Amino acid sequence: MIPSIKTAVLFSVALAASLSSAQGDAALVGTWSTKSRKVITGPGFYDPVNDKFIEPDLAGISYSFTSDGYYESAYYRAISNPTTPHCPSAIMQWQHGTYTLPGNGSLVLTPIGVDGRQLTSSPCSSDTGVYVRYEQAELMKSYEVVTDGFHNVKRLNLFKFDGSPMQPMYLVATPPQMLPTQTLNPTSAASPTGKRRVKRTDGGDGDHEQEPLQPLKQNAFTTRLANKDSFNPDHWWWAGVGLTALGTVMYMMPTSV
Repeated sequence: MIPSIKTAVLFSVALAASLSSAQGDAALVGTWSTKSRKVITGPGFYDPVNDKFIEPDLAGISYSFTSDGYYESAYYRAISNPTTPHCPSAIMQWQHGTYTLPGNGSLVLTPIGVDGRQLTSSPCSSDTGVYVRYEQAELMKSYEVVTDGFHNVKRLNLFKFDGSPMQPMYLVATPPQMLPTQTLNPTSAASPTGKRRVKRTDGGDGDHEQEPLQPLKQNAFTTRLANKDSFNPDHWWWAGVGLTALGTVMYMMPTSV
C-alpha cells in the first residue's frame, strides 16, 4: 500500500513539473521590444492574410511569450555594405511557435516551419527583394527578467547559445501582442518553391506583391536616403567640371570700367 502511495506522489510531482514547463514562465509573459520600441510582434509587423511585411519606422527586435508556452519573434535589421556604405541592405524576419524550459536555465524556441517569413532587400542594386519561407530554431543558453535601473521598467536579457548577450528588450505590452498561435500558412497554400521575388512598388495586385525595404542611413535608422542617383560620383564630378568651366568663362569676360 505504501509503495503505491509513494509512486502516486512521485507521479504527481513529475506531472506538475511537466505542466509547469509546458505553461512557461510567468516572468516571460508579455511583448518585449528593443530600445526603439518600433518593432512589435503581431499584426503591425506581419500580415498573414496578405502574406506581407509591414515595415517599421526604425530597426529593432521584439519577442512575445504566453503563459501556456507559445512565442512570436520579429526582427528588422540593417546589413552594412563596406563597398557602398551609404546603401546597406535590410532584412525582416518573422516566426512563431512554442517555447520550452528544459530546467537548466535555458530557453528553447521551436518555430512552426511553414509560417516563418524572411524578406531581404538591397534597394540600391535591385528593384526587387527576395521573399522566402524562414525556419530557424533558437536556443537561449539563459535568460533573466530584471527591473531596469534607468528606465524603471521590466527588462528581458537573452543570452544566445554561446552565452553572448542579445540586445536588451523592454516590456511594452501585457498581455502579449501576437498573431494567433496556430499554423497560419499551411504548405498547401504555398507556392511550389516557397520563394518569390517581390516588386518594389505595388503593380495593382497588392495581395501578391511586397514592397522591399528602403535604403537606410548607415549609422541611424531615422530617415530615408535620397534616390541612389544623387550619390553617383560621376554625376558630382561632371557637375564640378561644369561649375569650373562656368567660373573660368565669367572670369575671362571683359568688365566695364
